[in-house]
Amino acid sequence: MTIHEFLSPPVESARRTGPHDRIVMSSRVRLARNLRSMAFPGWAKKAERIKALETIRPAVESLPQLTGAFSETMDNLGPLDKQILVERHLISREHAAKNAGSGLVLNKEESLCVMINEEDHLRMQALRPGLQLKQAWMAIDQVDSELERKLDYAFTSELGYLTACPTNLGTGIRVSAMLHLPGLVLAEQINQIIQSVNKLGLAVRGLYGEGTEALGNVFQVSNQMTLGEVEVDIVERLNKVLLQIIEHEENARQMLLEKKPKIVFNFIGRAYGILANAHSITSKETMNQLSLMRLGIDLGEFPTADRALVDELFVITQPAHLQKKYTEKLAAEERDVLRADMLRDRLRDVSRPNPKASGNSGGALDKRN
Repeated sequence: MTIHEFLSPPVESARRTGPHDRIVMSSRVRLARNLRSMAFPGWAKKAERIKALETIRPAVESLPQLTGAFSETMDNLGPLDKQILVERHLISREHAAKNAGSGLVLNKEESLCVMINEEDHLRMQALRPGLQLKQAWMAIDQVDSELERKLDYAFTSELGYLTACPTNLGTGIRVSAMLHLPGLVLAEQINQIIQSVNKLGLAVRGLYGEGTEALGNVFQVSNQMTLGEVEVDIVERLNKVLLQIIEHEENARQMLLEKKPKIVFNFIGRAYGILANAHSITSKETMNQLSLMRLGIDLGEFPTADRALVDELFVITQPAHLQKKYTEKLAAEERDVLRADMLRDRLRDVSRPNPKASGNSGGALDKRN
């Protein structure tokens, strides 16, 4: 079975729901682990990486949580396969660059994924829709506990779990959530929120993690400290901060509707106009305009559309997914044309935004606009 036959169709994955999912798109808890007797992947020679893979992969495949999982070595996945997994946030960009000696094990629900020989021997993660950090933590903690009975982890009583990067030392945990924050961006409050979150020892990154842009007003918030604090406390601390960010985003949306409704409706109307009528559009512009349409759906301006449609389009309009739809290799300009064709087709039955449908036409609230 190929990875494409195994993965859920985007239309199905877009309909997965969870608490606060109009703002929190997904939750993730990742653990980094290494084997005591083997060189870390970055230092290991090819033969050592292959040996580590041959030790780890059967242990992971034997877990009951991964019965029927997709398991493959990275050198047997093509560049397009890897990029599709990145676009779905199932593997990191760094793991997509790996070849012989690295591997992947992914469960059918796409809620558990184990990267073998990425930066560490094991990068295992649990994913959940919406704000479900505690549930993701419990799921990956169980996987980790069962694996620890099968594998000899690199661990010391003084430092905890040993990792390739010092920032992961100790618990080896990275707790994160992907947030859709158009209200804070439009209200020009996002930088203030990012600074406040950074002061709390948390990191704010772009759509694909460290060093990437916040396309579509999507931000990743995660812990930075892994040493000296137990896992459940890290999960709880981040959960509390995320609830505060959710409240700030809701307040920003409400404030914009009360004070600058015409500006908000203008952004949303223009986004719909571009997406539904463009004949060439880049993936970056698509993401940014879909973000505004998603906001419009949340505000009730698109009675004939639901959020799952936009979330599906977020995925299938990205380069690798678009390329997969067509057999021939496409240049960027060709993808831009086909992306626009797809958007026009999928949005044909979506009526233009109606501010009155949201219960706020804006006229009386902001006469200045």
